[in-house]
Amino acid sequence: MQVEEEQLSMNKVPDIAGGNDRPQDKLTWIEGLIDSKHWPSLRILFTGNLLLPISILGGSVLASLFTVLIMFIYQQGRSTLQVVLLLSITLTLFSLILVLIRLRSQLLHPLSSLEQFVNQVCQGEPVASKGHEQTGVLSSMARDIDSLSEELTDIYEDMEVRVARQTARLAQKTTSLQVLYDVAAGINQSENLDELLLEYMGVFKRMVNARSATVHLVLQDDRVRQVGCIDLQGRLYNEQEMLPIKLCQCGIALSPGDILCSQDARVCSRRNNRTMYGANEVERVSVPMWYHGDVLGFYHLYVDKPGIYDGREDVLDILNTIGSHLGMAVAKQRSDSEARRLSIVEERTSLAHELHDSLAQTIASLRFQVRMLEETLQNDPISEKAVQEAQRIHNGLDEAHDELRELINSFRAPFDQRGLVPALSKLVERFNQETGIPAFFQPDCLKTDLDTSQEMQALRIVQEALANIRKHAKAHTIRVLLRCRSPGSYLILVEDDGVGFEGAVPQGNPGEHIGLSIMEERARRVGGELSIESEPGEGTRVELVIRNEKNEASLQR
Repeated sequence: MQVEEEQLSMNKVPDIAGGNDRPQDKLTWIEGLIDSKHWPSLRILFTGNLLLPISILGGSVLASLFTVLIMFIYQQGRSTLQVVLLLSITLTLFSLILVLIRLRSQLLHPLSSLEQFVNQVCQGEPVASKGHEQTGVLSSMARDIDSLSEELTDIYEDMEVRVARQTARLAQKTTSLQVLYDVAAGINQSENLDELLLEYMGVFKRMVNARSATVHLVLQDDRVRQVGCIDLQGRLYNEQEMLPIKLCQCGIALSPGDILCSQDARVCSRRNNRTMYGANEVERVSVPMWYHGDVLGFYHLYVDKPGIYDGREDVLDILNTIGSHLGMAVAKQRSDSEARRLSIVEERTSLAHELHDSLAQTIASLRFQVRMLEETLQNDPISEKAVQEAQRIHNGLDEAHDELRELINSFRAPFDQRGLVPALSKLVERFNQETGIPAFFQPDCLKTDLDTSQEMQALRIVQEALANIRKHAKAHTIRVLLRCRSPGSYLILVEDDGVGFEGAVPQGNPGEHIGLSIMEERARRVGGELSIESEPGEGTRVELVIRNEKNEASLQR
């Protein structure tokens, strides 16, 4: 390799001889004539203008020595030789001074500047781009060091960017793992599903820096229920605090006061007299809650364009993972609710079987015996009063038998697994078909947050109220209302336009007192309040207020 470089250097000699001599070409040509070991030193002397003063100094010293030697050998002509010696010494001193000046300006100062330059590079301090111009003969070395410094700076900056990116990625993964851990813990610890979903809606909003967010649940009849939302100011709204907004063709609601517009945002803003965002401003990110291939719910996160779909696959994967965990939570809550419902149904079915096998058989036997007694009394000449008493006993047993059969049927009647609202709707519809009395059910909400036992007792209270209306009210119209008041609190109203009664309880059959007492006991058992209002000729109102205290307290928190 060294031989090839020397040959390449020698090939440049004709260019110099031809008259196109440049300093670099001369240096290259001289480099070919001199041993490569000595060339760096001579190059520094040549570029620093030190070669001529040193050559003069060397020549002057040699001339002085030669003159002294001649004077020592030849004794004649000393005066001339002394003049030559004096000139040589003067020239030597001048050359020495010139060499020292050149050494100071071209070597010592550049070395000092180069040392300072190297120290700045080593310490990572910023270096001026023209700092190497003060290094004189060492400028080429300074340029090389400057180039190396720039490369190191680029490497450091790139490394810092990579480290920062990896640190942010690790921090994000750590946060994601913490969120996943919290979700797993929340599934096992949270007693209220809505509270869990609302909590992680805020977590999702912070993860993607969304403007607003909503959470929805897909009910078992494929209807969609909006659990809550977070508006642009970070305020949280639950289901009872949100009002439906009619937007026609303008778009969909981001929150109670903010709207994503699919048409011209300016036109829709003027039409609705509120700020609306165009489709080119806000992007919707959907996070489904999956479980075994079924979508049980979803989050909608509204983020600024261009959104998070470009280059943020890790965030999307984390969101989907958390969504699947929350889907497990929804499925678990529904499974637990269904298990409690089945347990209650099995218990009531068992009780119905016991009633059928014991009390129902006894009443049936008594009815048969009373019928035999009536036939005997009719054949024997006895008092009319005895016959009437026997007939009254017979009627009482028939009524008790019918009520017992009705009670057994109510115990066996399956509770609608979709919740209280569908169960009440089915109950009112069946009452309408069996009695022919117009009955209407008007729910204020699609779903209640009551537990299974509360829903069951509320259904039985309404069932008992309808049974009393059928037996005694002589009503023409019946209305059943369900009002969703504050979070976790509900009002159920059963009213008719029948004959009514006077006083706190109706006067007449003692069985009615027992029925009302059972209704009040059912209400107290689930923490509800039952009130009955009636006036003769004005109908009757049965009002039940029932609360889920755990859910109410959690939503208020």
